[in-house]
Amino acid sequence: MNPDVSWALLLLHDISSFAIRIVMICLVPRWHSPPTAMAWLLVIFLWPWPGLIFYLVFNSHKLPRERVLRHENMLNRLDRKKAACTRGERPEPVRLFFPLDRFAALGEKLGDMPAVSGNTMELLDSAENLAARLAADIDGARHHVHLLYYIASDDSVTSPVFSALARAASRGVSCKLLVDSLGSKQFLASRAGELEKQGIEITRALPLHLLRRGPLTARFDLRNHRKLAVVDGRLGYMGSHNLTDPSYGGKAHGLLWKDLTMRTEGPLALQLQRVFLEDWYVETGDFLDEGAGSPLFSHHGEHIIQTVPSGPSYATENYQRLVVSALHCAKSEVIITTPYLIPDEGLQEGLEIATLNGARVRMVIPRRSDQFIVGNAARAYYEPLMDKGVEIYLYEEGILHAKTMTVDGNLAFFGSSNFDIRSFALNFELNCVLYGKDSTSPIRQAQERFLKVSRQLSPEKWGERSFTIKTVEGVTKLFSPLL
Repeated sequence: MNPDVSWALLLLHDISSFAIRIVMICLVPRWHSPPTAMAWLLVIFLWPWPGLIFYLVFNSHKLPRERVLRHENMLNRLDRKKAACTRGERPEPVRLFFPLDRFAALGEKLGDMPAVSGNTMELLDSAENLAARLAADIDGARHHVHLLYYIASDDSVTSPVFSALARAASRGVSCKLLVDSLGSKQFLASRAGELEKQGIEITRALPLHLLRRGPLTARFDLRNHRKLAVVDGRLGYMGSHNLTDPSYGGKAHGLLWKDLTMRTEGPLALQLQRVFLEDWYVETGDFLDEGAGSPLFSHHGEHIIQTVPSGPSYATENYQRLVVSALHCAKSEVIITTPYLIPDEGLQEGLEIATLNGARVRMVIPRRSDQFIVGNAARAYYEPLMDKGVEIYLYEEGILHAKTMTVDGNLAFFGSSNFDIRSFALNFELNCVLYGKDSTSPIRQAQERFLKVSRQLSPEKWGERSFTIKTVEGVTKLFSPLL
């Protein structure tokens, strides 16, 4: 290349890079919180052109207007249908005492669904057991089966579920499967067509378009992270299990994922149904009137539970607000299990306030992470959290993927949301809140089992990490608001 041309291109690059830095330092702080703005500006100042491209693609978690309108329209239709139910069909009113009654009211205001009593609850802690129970319930389905999973895979563990779906479809049961287009990309490419030929209707959530924006196309990395199943509007499943084998196809070099799923019968199943109907309508425009307003269950269970869906379609980070509110009220004990820990400022303050109020706060996190950047960023928070009095425990038996929190033994959180910025702000998640000691106890017992196979992290030992490791963790921590 001509030296004059090379010099001119280099000069143009330098001038444009300088201009990008100046323009973005004027604009980015106007549109983001200080931590997020600082993270974006760091990326842009280090790599102006690549940083600008990444910013244009990933800077906003706002949804396309058509998707938001569909969500609001679906909520209105479901509210009208619920109001049309006769008084005899409605669950008994929930009786909670202070402060749980105020917390349930906050949950309803944020998540649009009340706490409901009369639910049964069974915790399933293995993928094999989940597949067997779900397949058996599908074999008993009379009217419809609705499944929503971030990751779906037809493998040696989950094949009973897909075989049961095929049998159900053959006898006239409506079988619908909604999967995330990124999380289930391989499944959609390899198995979806064959399953559709067997009568199973499959829809892709949040279709993948990296650059092209359409009426329903969201930011590339906004994903539907929910996991749920509903059979005949009577039985429901929700939790952290994806529809795949526990090794996730060998994703973490032979380590197995450890999850929890709740199987329930009662009014909660209708709330799970509502979440599925919302997501199906947003993706397809089809309103499924499959017994959504006519409960087919009994109210004879003993558990009080409240469904809290969250995601960019809600005006606020509702699940984060509930978690932080509970931490502020903690008096004696908090236990959290999560595979990924990248706390925002509110969560960090909530954990500190809990310890200052005298609560023993324990967090159980996998010793090994399946994601290099996220894992290192999470480890950068261990030391400041331990300085605040939080006890960190490292789970030794694989990848702990169960996402739970119990507070004082009478309030529990359970579902698909990690305790990180991404789950709170970006992903569509599904969680539930359990009220009272009887309802919280099964979650608390599962947490104790996780603690027994975990090793408490010593602040002194943790401080002996090498300079290189601390540097990697510190650098990745800078990008926490973007992870």
